[in-house]
Amino acid sequence: MNIREATAADAAQLQRIYAPYVEHTAITFEYDAPDAEAFARRIEQTRQTYPYLVAEQDGVIVGYAYAAPLKTREAYRYAAEASVYLDAAQTGRGVGTLLYEALERVLVRQNVCLLYACITEPRFENDPYVTDGSIRFHTAMGYAAVGRFPRCGYKFGAWYSVVWMAKELMPRPETPPPFVPFAALIRPLPL
Repeated sequence: MNIREATAADAAQLQRIYAPYVEHTAITFEYDAPDAEAFARRIEQTRQTYPYLVAEQDGVIVGYAYAAPLKTREAYRYAAEASVYLDAAQTGRGVGTLLYEALERVLVRQNVCLLYACITEPRFENDPYVTDGSIRFHTAMGYAAVGRFPRCGYKFGAWYSVVWMAKELMPRPETPPPFVPFAALIRPLPL
C-alpha cells in the first residue's frame, strides 16, 4: 500500500470511489456526485491549504483522505475537519487507518492542534443508508464525541443527525507557532 499526495490527475479514480457514497448512502449529504473535472478542482483547491492524500495499491487508488477548514475565520486555523472515503472492497482492511495516520502526521507539521470529523448517525439498526462504522472507526482512532446536530440533514426522504468527533493532535500552546499551509510544507512529507 502506497500513501501519497493526491493530484488533479487522480480525479477520475477519486470520483469513482466517492460517487456511490453520494448516490446510495447518507454518509455524505451531497445529492449529486461531482464529475471528474469538479473533483480535480476540489483537489487543487484543498491542496493549497490542507493535505489531500490517496492510498494506492498496484497503481489503483483504493481510498483517499483530506482535511478542510473547520471554519473560515482565522482563529480556527489550528483546527481542521477530516474526511476519508474508501473503495467499498477496502473497508475493514486498515486502509482508512493508514490514510488517517498519514493525514494526522502532515497536519501536525502544519501546526494543526485539533482534528474534527462530522459523521452521519444511522437512524435505526440496519438503516439502509448509513451504519455506525464511521463512528466505530473514529473511536478506534482516538476521537471522542464532542457534539451532536439532531436531524440536520435531509436525504432519501428522512432526517439524519450528525455526530461531531474530535482528536487532539498536539497540545495547544499558549502562543501557537504559525499555521503552515500545505502548499508551503517542505517535501518529502512524512507519509
